[in-house]
Amino acid sequence: MQAHPEKTNIRDLSKKDLETWFIEHGEQKFRATQVWEWLWQKSARSFEGMSNLSKALREKLPLHFSLPAVSIDTFQVSSDRTIKNAFRLFDGNIVEGVLIPTDSRMTACVSSQVGCSLTCKFCATGKLERLRNLNADEIYDQVAIIREQALANYNIPLSNIVYMGMGEPLLNYANVMKSIEHITSPEGLGMSPQRITVSTAGISKMIKKLGDDGAKFNLALSLHAANETKRNQIMPINESNSLDSLAESLNYFYDKTGTRVTFEYIVFNGFNDALTDAKELEAFCRRVTAKVNLIEYNPIDGGEFINAKDDKIEAFKNYLEDRGVIVNIRRSRGKDIDAACGQLANKNEHAVARLKKQE
Repeated sequence: MQAHPEKTNIRDLSKKDLETWFIEHGEQKFRATQVWEWLWQKSARSFEGMSNLSKALREKLPLHFSLPAVSIDTFQVSSDRTIKNAFRLFDGNIVEGVLIPTDSRMTACVSSQVGCSLTCKFCATGKLERLRNLNADEIYDQVAIIREQALANYNIPLSNIVYMGMGEPLLNYANVMKSIEHITSPEGLGMSPQRITVSTAGISKMIKKLGDDGAKFNLALSLHAANETKRNQIMPINESNSLDSLAESLNYFYDKTGTRVTFEYIVFNGFNDALTDAKELEAFCRRVTAKVNLIEYNPIDGGEFINAKDDKIEAFKNYLEDRGVIVNIRRSRGKDIDAACGQLANKNEHAVARLKKQE
């Protein structure tokens, strides 16, 4: 389904394409630069808002192009100030994105797919059907909106972006890369790629492609077990992307980019929280230049796992640190509004704030 099948989405055009169009339609070439700035620097979501264009040109553009912008359908505010947004796409589909404020940073967590195909056992999004990939501009819009939210609500600029929302980013490779290009470009939002982290469940050949393409952003691997049998049990993707193949691809990525990967490791009670599990993780860290984030588990409806006890997580951390592994414990944010890691599942019926529809 397309919003305007007879029109081209203007954000699918390159800057050179825009220049060519303006010249062919009797307009001055510099108008293309003005429109480009409105689209990617100023995050305009309508032609009418492009105030330095003539009224005639603002009326001409929508005759030829569509500008299908993302909008906030509902939002919720957590007791810890986390804001979860349900974003409505041009075709009526919903994805979720989260603003995560802490004392040291403002982070946008954005989605890359409508739903997900990977069926990880601990993740609410994995229970949804994957309907489609997001376009690059739809990913960009999430960042732009959350960026505005950070300033409007907390008067603090957005500092970090994580591709850890709904979907597997590396299964939407081209659009994810294009969105990052617009977010980091001086002609876009101008954010540093070192402030961006893309999280993957582990697609070995695409991790190598990141290395070949010289990715300048950070890469996180959702590991959760350094044991083939256990990882197969909770992450079916491991059956076709084994730990051996992941180690090879991650080392390739590091050799090409010089960027150390982060292992995300949710600690589940009675499943992967023993010192034998920590020993396996330490051994895997010796194979790959990496640091580790130990993550609290966030409950989901119908889930079979619960979070490990605090003393087990501390013992796990201490075991790794004593052996030279860099480890951080990541506490959950937005858990009370289902905005924490692994909880994004479009539970819009629970939204406590709904925006008034524009007339």
